[in-house]
Amino acid sequence: MQKQSLLIHFSKKIVSHRYFTRIIITLILFNALLVGLETYPALRHEYGSLFHVLDVILLWIFTLEILTRFLATTPKKDFFKGGWNWFDTIIVLSSHIFVGGHFITVLRILRVLRVLRAISVIPSLRRLVDALMLTIPALGNILILMSIIFYIFAVLGTMLFANVAPEYFANLQLSMLTLFQIVTLDSWGSGVMRPILVDIPWAWTYFIAFVLVGTFIIFNLFIGVIVNNVEKANEDEVKDKVKEKEEAAQKQMDSLHEELKEIKQYLKSIEKQNRSS
Repeated sequence: MQKQSLLIHFSKKIVSHRYFTRIIITLILFNALLVGLETYPALRHEYGSLFHVLDVILLWIFTLEILTRFLATTPKKDFFKGGWNWFDTIIVLSSHIFVGGHFITVLRILRVLRVLRAISVIPSLRRLVDALMLTIPALGNILILMSIIFYIFAVLGTMLFANVAPEYFANLQLSMLTLFQIVTLDSWGSGVMRPILVDIPWAWTYFIAFVLVGTFIIFNLFIGVIVNNVEKANEDEVKDKVKEKEEAAQKQMDSLHEELKEIKQYLKSIEKQNRSS
């Protein structure tokens, strides 16, 4: 039990060290650099064995890092309450499994996914992703609205322009794909609209209406929801920090009260002894 408590204390000391996170971020970025260098066939052919050794070393370092964070968490079940801890553990354990199985292609994919661990390590990125996850319910409604608008304009486009521009509006599927190109503002004017204007001069009303509704209004709704949730996530973080400080201050006050009680009891006992003597 004493050895176990010493190990837990040592793990907490390592995790709470100011250089711990910086070192892990540096190793994650170094891992990303190695994965990028391996995309060059000449480098992979010449330094393949070195890349493999470095990858195995990095994998075991990340494994020890997760194990250290697990030992530093008390109680241990709290470690698995965090979604990011699950994320890190799954990526690292999957890499171990495929290293043992020698599935090279899958292993390379998992090595690239290890770069995502930078999100879980850097607090600002983690807050941003958490805020984006909060937007999913609201984005669902916006996506439904966007799907309805796409469907209406796709049906209209197929009815109006199927004979004039069959390469863009021959059927519903092509019309949807064309509208997706238009909503990204990728060559929609010169590539899609202007050739149709030669035969149908009033066709600009259709395209302008879709760009205004699909691009500016819908995309602004997306941005508004995301920004709102980012601000909400930041406010929640500030509240959590304030709550933690209040709880720590309350614990200190409680400990001071206990100490004062002990001092009072000690003084009373001394006073009784003096009276009895």
